[in-house]
Amino acid sequence: MGGEGAVAGGAAGVVVETALYPIDTIKTRLQAAQGGSKIQWKGLYAGLGGNIVGVLPASAIFVGVYEPAKRKLLELLPENLSAIAHLTAGAIGGAASSLIRVPTEVVKQRMQMSEFKTAPDAVRLIVAKEGIKGLYAGYGSFLLRDLPFDAIQFCIYEQLRIGYRLAAKRDLKDAENAIIGAFAGAITGALTTPLDVMKTRLMIQGHANQYRGFIDCAQTILREEGAGAFLKGIEPRVLWIGIGGSIFFGVLEKTKSILAQTLEEDG
Repeated sequence: MGGEGAVAGGAAGVVVETALYPIDTIKTRLQAAQGGSKIQWKGLYAGLGGNIVGVLPASAIFVGVYEPAKRKLLELLPENLSAIAHLTAGAIGGAASSLIRVPTEVVKQRMQMSEFKTAPDAVRLIVAKEGIKGLYAGYGSFLLRDLPFDAIQFCIYEQLRIGYRLAAKRDLKDAENAIIGAFAGAITGALTTPLDVMKTRLMIQGHANQYRGFIDCAQTILREEGAGAFLKGIEPRVLWIGIGGSIFFGVLEKTKSILAQTLEEDG
């Protein structure tokens, strides 16, 4: 299942990124805006190509690690603790894929802010000015946002599927997987928006170093912009992750079932 999951995860990640990239760009620009600065509406696909190069392996690693980890934890834990297995497996998958996801996200967000023209240029110039650590800017805040996000989203999704399957007494249809995925994504996206705002600010600051770290970033935003700033971009984020969840989990389950069918026929 690790291999099948990796292929399915890669496919799902690429479909979501390509379809919903403009909403993600708008969210990044809303979160980056300070004071009364205007939002730029041009170049909503800026950085998409370079982002897909990173998203494909990152999504493949995430699901490729998540599925075997989930299976092992479900074997080890009693049935009434299945939610713990899903939460933990989601966090493990997120940690494994973060080594690729973070540089991908840094380059993507800096390009969404029209700082660089191409992804190779972005990587070269970030490394030249800020060193390799520039590609991992905001790594701590990324983990603080993404480990809870991955854990909660996958846990809600898996638990809803278990409940639905018990109630319906049958396997779920593609549309039902997609609806549950949308619900899980939207809830998790809303809950983690304050962490996402801080992660965006830390990733796009470059060598200006406006914020010294996660705590300083939170204190500065609160002091200078008020508590409302922590919910910047919540509408496009919930929309993007809600639709993204429906596509991701829909494509994921469909690809997994096609691959399982193919393997059965070959076997």
